[in-house]
Amino acid sequence: MIKQEYIPFVDALIDLCIREDIGDGDHSSLSSIPLEETGKMRLLVKQAGVLAGMEIAERVFKTLDAAVVFTPLLSDGCRVQPGDMAFIVEGRLITLLQSERIVLNIMQRMSGVATQTSVYVDRLQGLKTKVLDTRKTTPGMRVLDKMAVKIGGGENHRMGLFDMVILKDNHIDFAGGITQAVEQCKRYLQQKGKKIPIEVEVRSLKDVEEVLSLEGVDRIMLDNFSLSSTKEAVALIAGRIEIESSGGITLDNLRDYAECGVDYISVGALTHQIKSLDLSLKAVIE
Repeated sequence: MIKQEYIPFVDALIDLCIREDIGDGDHSSLSSIPLEETGKMRLLVKQAGVLAGMEIAERVFKTLDAAVVFTPLLSDGCRVQPGDMAFIVEGRLITLLQSERIVLNIMQRMSGVATQTSVYVDRLQGLKTKVLDTRKTTPGMRVLDKMAVKIGGGENHRMGLFDMVILKDNHIDFAGGITQAVEQCKRYLQQKGKKIPIEVEVRSLKDVEEVLSLEGVDRIMLDNFSLSSTKEAVALIAGRIEIESSGGITLDNLRDYAECGVDYISVGALTHQIKSLDLSLKAVIE
């Protein structure tokens, strides 16, 4: 189910999709289909993967016409094969045709993200390490990208700059160092009355030791650490605060890093190096 706090973003995106695609009218459909004629379409899967975006699809149809009847045959997170049918939708043909490309664009991308995520999650089977997404998302579509990651079995990192502090290399360099950045951050959060997690990116084992000497940090991000350095860092940190690995981690070395004992591995490729899943909306002729 769509989280309540996501709904404004989802609805705004759907409105934008409708405006950019339909403009002053779907002249192809309006010129060839009677306005009140009704019918059915079905969503066919043409490629193996993980299905995502069913709730969003229904919301697109019903944004254009609340009278549309949407019948799901599968659910988000299902592993699908070519020939599977995901849903049947009934209503005015004009509405179905106007919705077609918007629904496909959203579901194909979300299913691609979910499929990609599932591959990474499967690679870590049996280990405690969780795969995290990043903010490397399509502008305006972050909520959908992050929903798709969850559907694929991954976990969401922060949604944006507002729900978690991550003091990265540039913050630290501009602030004058790790200790300065962390202390200023804690003062700021206290002044603002905010209780959000603090994560600090580190670039060396010396940085790890400095973070561990401070109070109030919830997670350390090991940025571009080698496997041997990651093992050394985990030995220093384990049991004290959460550990995340990031940077230079691919599907090939993902499990190696996880076996070092980190809690999380963040992977930008979950959302910015994906291939959309092939889906098709076809008329049902009875």
